[in-house]
Amino acid sequence: MDEKKTKQPQKRIGVFVCHCGINIAGTVKIDEVLKKLKDYPSIAVVKDHQYCCSDPGQNLIKETIVKEKLDGVVVACCSPNLHELTFRKAAAATGINPYLCEIANIREQCSWVTEDKDKATEKAVKIIKTMVRKVQYDEPLMPISVPITKRAMVIGAGVAGIQSALDIANAGYEVVLVEKNPSIGGHMAQLSETFPTLDCSQCILTPKMVEVKQHPNIKLLTYSEVMGISGYVGNFKVKVNKKTRYILPTKCNGCGDCAIACPVSVSNEFDAGLSQRKAVYRPFPQAVPNIFTIEKKGISPCRVACPAGVNAHGYVALIAAGKYQEALDLERQANPFASVCGRVCNHPCEMNCNRAQVDKPIAICSLKRFIADYELKKGRKLPPPIEKVKFDKTAIIGGGPAGLACAYFLAKKGYPVTIFEALPELGGMLITGIPEFRLPRPAVKADIDYILAHGIDVKTNQALGKDFTIEDLFNQGYKAVFLATGAAKSLKLGIPGENLNGVYPVLEFLRDLNLKTKDLPSIVQRKKVVVIGGGNAAVDAARTSFRLGANEVTIIYRRSRREMPANEWEIEEAEKEGVKIVYLAGPTKILGRDNKVIGIECQKMELGAPDATGRRMPIPIPKSEFTIETDIVIPAVSQAPDTSLFPDLEKTRWGAIVVNPDNMMTSQEGIFAGGDLVSGPATVIEAVAAGKRAAQGIELYLKGEELKPAEKPNPEIAQFTPEEYARVKKAERSEMPKLPIAERRSFKEVELGFSEEEAKREAQRCLNCSVCAECMECVKVCEALAIDHNLLDETEEFAIGSLVIATGYEVLDKKLLGPYGAGKYPDVIDGLQFERILSASGPTSGEVRRPSDGKVPKRVVFVQCAGSRDPENAMPYCSKVCCMYTAKHAMLYKHRVHDGEAIIFYIDVRTGGKGFEEFYKRATDEGVLYIRGKVSKIFEQNGKVTVFGADTLTGKKVELDCDMVVLATAMVPTPQAKTLSTLLKTACDENGWFVEAHPKLRPVETMTAGFYLAGAGQGPKDIPEAVAQASGAASKVIALFAQKELQHAPVIAGVLDDLCSGCGICVSVCPYQARELELKEDGKTKKIKVIEVLCEGCGACSAACPSGAAQQKNFADTQIQEMVKAGLEDK
Repeated sequence: MDEKKTKQPQKRIGVFVCHCGINIAGTVKIDEVLKKLKDYPSIAVVKDHQYCCSDPGQNLIKETIVKEKLDGVVVACCSPNLHELTFRKAAAATGINPYLCEIANIREQCSWVTEDKDKATEKAVKIIKTMVRKVQYDEPLMPISVPITKRAMVIGAGVAGIQSALDIANAGYEVVLVEKNPSIGGHMAQLSETFPTLDCSQCILTPKMVEVKQHPNIKLLTYSEVMGISGYVGNFKVKVNKKTRYILPTKCNGCGDCAIACPVSVSNEFDAGLSQRKAVYRPFPQAVPNIFTIEKKGISPCRVACPAGVNAHGYVALIAAGKYQEALDLERQANPFASVCGRVCNHPCEMNCNRAQVDKPIAICSLKRFIADYELKKGRKLPPPIEKVKFDKTAIIGGGPAGLACAYFLAKKGYPVTIFEALPELGGMLITGIPEFRLPRPAVKADIDYILAHGIDVKTNQALGKDFTIEDLFNQGYKAVFLATGAAKSLKLGIPGENLNGVYPVLEFLRDLNLKTKDLPSIVQRKKVVVIGGGNAAVDAARTSFRLGANEVTIIYRRSRREMPANEWEIEEAEKEGVKIVYLAGPTKILGRDNKVIGIECQKMELGAPDATGRRMPIPIPKSEFTIETDIVIPAVSQAPDTSLFPDLEKTRWGAIVVNPDNMMTSQEGIFAGGDLVSGPATVIEAVAAGKRAAQGIELYLKGEELKPAEKPNPEIAQFTPEEYARVKKAERSEMPKLPIAERRSFKEVELGFSEEEAKREAQRCLNCSVCAECMECVKVCEALAIDHNLLDETEEFAIGSLVIATGYEVLDKKLLGPYGAGKYPDVIDGLQFERILSASGPTSGEVRRPSDGKVPKRVVFVQCAGSRDPENAMPYCSKVCCMYTAKHAMLYKHRVHDGEAIIFYIDVRTGGKGFEEFYKRATDEGVLYIRGKVSKIFEQNGKVTVFGADTLTGKKVELDCDMVVLATAMVPTPQAKTLSTLLKTACDENGWFVEAHPKLRPVETMTAGFYLAGAGQGPKDIPEAVAQASGAASKVIALFAQKELQHAPVIAGVLDDLCSGCGICVSVCPYQARELELKEDGKTKKIKVIEVLCEGCGACSAACPSGAAQQKNFADTQIQEMVKAGLEDK
């Protein structure tokens, strides 16, 4: 765009001053304004009129333009946003270019901001002079013609959205109807009957819902949300995220078998929390579309925390539903050691359980044990061997948990596997390192038998290096070898006296116990025993010593209790059994006489700075030595793997085997390793995880596929908000039954296991954090094969010309109304909950029963304005519908409970609608008692709900005992409204409601051209009003689409190419994405390109441009400077 010359253009300009009744003339002296402007340069004529926007006023302007042969017009009036187009059309009708007509706003910016008439008059003159000077420099502009995409989008499919969509579709235009919920219908679908006619809401709404589904012009997108929008009126591009239902709509027949099979129950939002629904659900029987949805909120933290990826949430949910075998089957998909891990797992799942934020975590480990024990008690059949469909053999060296897990997962894939074990039986540390009072041998055998039943070959008494070598295995045709020999070497203390008789390294001590290779009872009986260390092995050794007959057992640990690595529950049991623990002490010397242990010398410690593990380093305290008499010392400080048999494999500086952590392959091709041999001493579940990961790596290797890093998902972990936690009722955790202390001198198992009742009760405490537990029970029963848990969300972009916002409302969370006891007392409910109680499809099948005990309430108190008209505590506005729906509730209650008493506390009864006053009168005639006054407090006492309030008509306090209270809670905007308004660049008011362009003249339009409002997203309104506004919004869309093309305002910003440096600052500040950088013809330097149809002429680029290259049409720098001069003139 070229900058115009600075010499003042000569135009004949007419000024027309509007009185605006007395809005302007009541403050501004119109006659004086006319007098002062009469001789101003370029003003050819000055006239006034009472209402310039009226037909006579516009005729005056048009006649004067023709008569005086005017070149430009300034109308001094009000509301440029509203009236600018009106006057430009009037000017254009006479042949003047409409963009040579300007508005001087002397109402909002002048007469309404002062009562001083002289100052108002002076300011009005200056404003008019400024706009006259602008017109002098205005250029004639031509509108930009743009095509229209004649497809509309409606956001929200409540009754308003449905009505808008149908009206537009019936006019012959395509409509994309987007609804965030699985079904259309909105809140109206939840209602029992509607006022003032008491029609069944479903009877009215359902036909319209079906019509939407069947309409050829409507594309229905449920369970979807708008994610982005670009473009301009007539030509928008909208991105919609279509959330996956994990159910194929084309296959689902709505039979509901999946919901019957689903074990997960969560609060039913359609019944306003008064009932439960399944994780796979259909909101209500008449839902459109009539298909089911699986709700997932990320992954439950218990599942994410498990090293082996066990679906703890899944099997807990199945236990809660009494599906014990299914729960065990699900556990074994990721971990074949249900019986073992149900006893000795360190259960990181429980440490991450969200239930701990409420009371105590779910006893997941104990529940795992229950399903394993339940199977054994009921009698089980081992699975048949899996057919070997693959031919490449794998050798597993080591029959501990890592080796067995690897063999199990390979065998399940059809690979032939052989386990080589040095001991006479399988189990590794499970049978040599853990005493039977914690892990009975039958429990280990049960899991091993299950694993071997999959067709795994076993060779016991086969020691690597003695009976065979790795080379031998490859020569025998094995294609892969997995090393899982564990960490069976005890580390020494490194202090004097370790070679005395009576010093037993912990692994040897426990191995001799479990394999009965030594007569330990005769060695330990009536002796004093000291165990050195703080891990589980140390605690096991101490508890074992008592069972072997020791008189006194002491554990010495060099740090505090807080740093002790043993499981806390094991430490507690040890102390109960009589084990003494000396903290912050380290052994310095084992004392002996005649080569036998007689005591141990120790030194006290204090904690210093943290070491590499994060635990504080123990520092010896000088001159703090002390001695403990003892006969036996059991060092249990640590263990290490014996890697002497693997000289060719790369090792860490700690002596462990180095592997690729993604596939567990060592430095030598075809050789894999895992478990304690790689990690050092670890937990059983970590060993299982290593074996599982190795099996995956071996499979890739045997298939000749690249050993690429395993996918490391970054799952969304399901969490709760503080408000959600607050809603959870506390429930006692089921405690594990245990052997009495007096009976713990034998090796009987201490923990006795849950009963079926205890297990179900404990499992039912689960919060179902992720909702769907992915137990796959739904998949098993779906005959239509409609369920696929691997489906992903999809994004689709739509070209549309216009958009209707019909996002609706929510009800205020009644828990925010503390004095009313809502959320604390079950019989204090909100209006939407009462609607569901009244509904035939509701939780009580239409019978009025209170939530606490299911009894029929004989006296119900209804409280109006609960959260409305309460600026100090909740919402400042009136929710408009509460008076009428409370009257409806009271009447319907009286119709259902004939001897019931309905009492309404109200501030004012507002019946502003057709038939509303008659409806209110009918309620009073039917015996509903109205008390004018506010309720101050509600609480429970003696099985009743007590309501404290006041009767302002009598001036007396009121105290009522009732059976149930119904709160008419405020209507509030949906939580997504603010986000959507930002996305759409439309405004919300201070309360979160969408703002219309003008409350009287443009009530369905927004300030964004092409966006219209329908229903309660704009503010509280009842169904008739919402439907009426919806049709109004639809008519605006239809009128827009009726045009062949749109005329885009040409008051846009251009670029002076000679001044533009291509810096791109204007691109970054443009809120409409109307500017972009492109290469000049030389292919090197950059210049700005303006996308004219996107530009709204806001001027942000002009203000930001450092070189002055960005210039807005009819707002050039010279023009603005001249306007400023005019405004500063004294005369």
